Amino acid sequence: MSATVAYTRNLMKASSRPWLAPFGSLFGAGAAARAQLYRRGLLRTTRLRGPVISVGNLSVGGSGKTPVVALIAETLRDAGFPVAILSRGYGGSFRGDALVVADGNDVLASADTAGDEPVMLARSLPGVVVAVGPRRDHVGREVESRFGTRVHVLDDGFQHLRLARDLDVLCVSAADLDDRPMPAGRLREFPSAVSRAHVVLWNGGGEARRPGLETYVAKRRVDGFFDLEGRPHAAPRRPYLLAGIARPDRFASDVASLTGDVAGRAFFRDHHRFERRELETADETARSLGADALVTTAKDAVRLPAATTTLPVLVLKISALIAQADAFRERLLTVARGVA
Repeated sequence: MSATVAYTRNLMKASSRPWLAPFGSLFGAGAAARAQLYRRGLLRTTRLRGPVISVGNLSVGGSGKTPVVALIAETLRDAGFPVAILSRGYGGSFRGDALVVADGNDVLASADTAGDEPVMLARSLPGVVVAVGPRRDHVGREVESRFGTRVHVLDDGFQHLRLARDLDVLCVSAADLDDRPMPAGRLREFPSAVSRAHVVLWNGGGEARRPGLETYVAKRRVDGFFDLEGRPHAAPRRPYLLAGIARPDRFASDVASLTGDVAGRAFFRDHHRFERRELETADETARSLGADALVTTAKDAVRLPAATTTLPVLVLKISALIAQADAFRERLLTVARGVA
């Protein structure tokens, strides 16, 4: 069975399963009860010295959250604020309290240790501290003890209610509002949890639904192809795709929109740890199909092993674009100044 076929079957299994609706209702009820306990103060929250801006979502995987984290951190950094990104480090082997992935100058940990998304963010955001750990309050305190008070961007933080936040940014799509909690669907909570957010970034396409909250329209921007050193590269004529992400179909569509012709693809499960032989096999298969480059995502690029390929390995980079950019920027700066 090919990697692409295996991934497709797993994706089908992960889609909405209405016969599991009772279990989804129980899962959603548990999440709602937990949020209520925090809201009433029966479960305690911890506050850091610096402001906290949380970025999260309702669904598991592929919501466009990571480009938003990068955009917020970049906006704050460029405005002169010291910034730290606090992440869980999903997929990494680190099991301690806190690990500094980047100190603002150097990337200090690998994707195998810290997880792919934190390392990807660290590489793309010089000047920003990135740290990981299971409890973001512990991670934030470690960052403040080493680097001083900062504006903290909490990656994947909507459900991490232990850490108090000054702004809750929720990435929402139309599919989220029509889905069910796990295991019946792909949601971590009922869609009604959107009311807990301070700001909604609508990335569902079409007209934004406005659930009585401050809402901005977020779009994905395809920035083009880059080599593994981060240098811009011309679009390949006939690429072969290699990825282990939650939404490879969207990645394939983005590449096709720039090249028009795709030689083939090898897709694996999200956060897949590539082995050297897998990269070499992809290179061999791509050449046999007449490809002129291997193309992967920025998240996959930090997980690729050191291996010699006959074809160039290119990275398709994606960023977030907010339609009401000035208003959103001012919202962030207001919180960062500590006067929200």
